[in-house]
Amino acid sequence: METQKQEFIKYLQKNGRASATILAYSKDLEQLISYLNKNNVVEASGIMSTHLDGFKKELEDGHYTLKSISRKLNSIKSFFKYLVLQGSLTISPANGVTHPKYEVTPPRALAPLEYRALRDSTRDDVRMNAIVELLLQTGLRISELAGIQLQDISLEKSYLKVRAFESHDARRVPLNKTAKIAIENYVKERPKTKNTTLFITKTGNPFLIRNIRTSVNRYFRIAGITGAKVNDLRHTFILEQLKSGVPLVELSKIAGHKRLSTTEKYLDLLGGKSEGKKVKISEL
Repeated sequence: METQKQEFIKYLQKNGRASATILAYSKDLEQLISYLNKNNVVEASGIMSTHLDGFKKELEDGHYTLKSISRKLNSIKSFFKYLVLQGSLTISPANGVTHPKYEVTPPRALAPLEYRALRDSTRDDVRMNAIVELLLQTGLRISELAGIQLQDISLEKSYLKVRAFESHDARRVPLNKTAKIAIENYVKERPKTKNTTLFITKTGNPFLIRNIRTSVNRYFRIAGITGAKVNDLRHTFILEQLKSGVPLVELSKIAGHKRLSTTEKYLDLLGGKSEGKKVKISEL
């Protein structure tokens, strides 16, 4: 099955799946194969739903969260679906394996007092102020923010070009006045270098995603904000734009959601209604 797993990984890569997703699938399948080997099952054709139920039980006994177990089962179901499509199996042994039920936590959005406190805490750090403002005012993913190049920004036309990244398509994101001022202030003090990445270190190297996340978390603590993550700034942007009346379809494009249903989920936090009369992005 190891060979089949590798072929499945190549299939995912060919179809443009995100590297984080591919890595998770690979580790999940390695875990499954290890379990099956311990139970003397080495061929995919010999796998039954009872084996997978046993693997599920082992995960539960190993204190994995229900959400993690469900994600691992998704990986496994996708793998066997692939084997059926390839003709290696006639039916997937995972068909009868059920997902554990767990409560989905709604998106965490910062209250106005919280995001204002966060912005105030970064006033003396132009780089972090620009990062926080961009995340709040545009709803960018942290990976997209880390990949911004100087040539992607048009302050005159008030937009930012977000580059295609793995499974995410390229798009244009409006820049409001607050975001533009924050960028301008940072660029004035940005270290002189040939590196065209917008956010860089003092030595001119790209400001890495993990370091951006660590820095934002530090300012969460300084601002006295608990239980928040970097992605919550994106949630905050989306919710605030829905409140201001930005049409759902327009906002979905700006946020880079592949499916409109992803944006619609935020409506549950607003009582299921969005006026959709305005197009202009509001400032937080």
